[in-house]
Amino acid sequence: MFLVTQFIGLFVVNAYTPQMILDPATGELTSTSGNDLPFGLQPQDYEQTPNFLSIIFSFTLAFALIFLLMKYKWKIVIRLWFFSVVIIALGIAINAFLKYTMLTNTSIIALGIAVPLAFLKIFKPNMFAHNFTELLIYPGIAAVFVPLLVRPEAVSFLGKVWPILALLVLISIYDMWAVWKSGIMQKMAKFQMEELNIFGGFLIQSFSKKIKTQIAEIKQKYKNKKIPEKIKRKKFKVNLAILGGGDVIFPIITAGVFMRAFGIIPAIFVIFGALAGLAFLFSITEKGKSYPAMPYISLGIFLGILIWKLFLF
Repeated sequence: MFLVTQFIGLFVVNAYTPQMILDPATGELTSTSGNDLPFGLQPQDYEQTPNFLSIIFSFTLAFALIFLLMKYKWKIVIRLWFFSVVIIALGIAINAFLKYTMLTNTSIIALGIAVPLAFLKIFKPNMFAHNFTELLIYPGIAAVFVPLLVRPEAVSFLGKVWPILALLVLISIYDMWAVWKSGIMQKMAKFQMEELNIFGGFLIQSFSKKIKTQIAEIKQKYKNKKIPEKIKRKKFKVNLAILGGGDVIFPIITAGVFMRAFGIIPAIFVIFGALAGLAFLFSITEKGKSYPAMPYISLGIFLGILIWKLFLF
């Protein structure tokens, strides 16, 4: 799911990438219209887009607001916030696919598809709907942030990509602190799943053999019979493998920035570097423990970029 989402992300980001046209008379490059983000989200000229520090401030403010809402358990506010973000993100991603059809008013159609999917995800969740929508949510969000981190006026390699590389380092440091030191990430995930019945990230559940046996016995006992409410409400312990949304979206944003700065090849190196970092983390994890994924993913991304620069750049 991680790898599929990365490539969907590249497709969505590319769908909103301005195409440059060279004027043979003046030698000037101009961008074509038609690749704007829907719902009025298209950033203006680069000089008017937020700088690196303002993006960091925005992320910090968003995290602080989430923690505040969690502290006072304003569940309906959090649910509505999630619902709104999911609608917009899904709408952006779905619109990217619809752009290549013969349909008109694609943003309205995309919104019409996104709303019921978001409602199902937030208010009537199930494992399939949750993970399916996650495949599209992070590409949609990434399409908003990639233009803010691209530096088209820069000439040098670092000049073009230093904001996203610095962001990876900062997010990785925060992830280590939030998981290993403060435990905020675990608390946030627990609150989302237990109090809200939603989660920002991929989820895969599994039952122990003992639980599977108990469920099978209940099904057999009440086969062709009405199951009592007490039995229906019986709770079972479920093991979960989870991967947070941030661990999925930051590699997409990085790949998107590199694609817009240097082309598709380095973006693919970024993706497979991230995948290698995540695969290494999966190989060393122990059951019942929490790990910050971003440090491993970021190291994999830096390794992928290094290999690309050494052999292909």
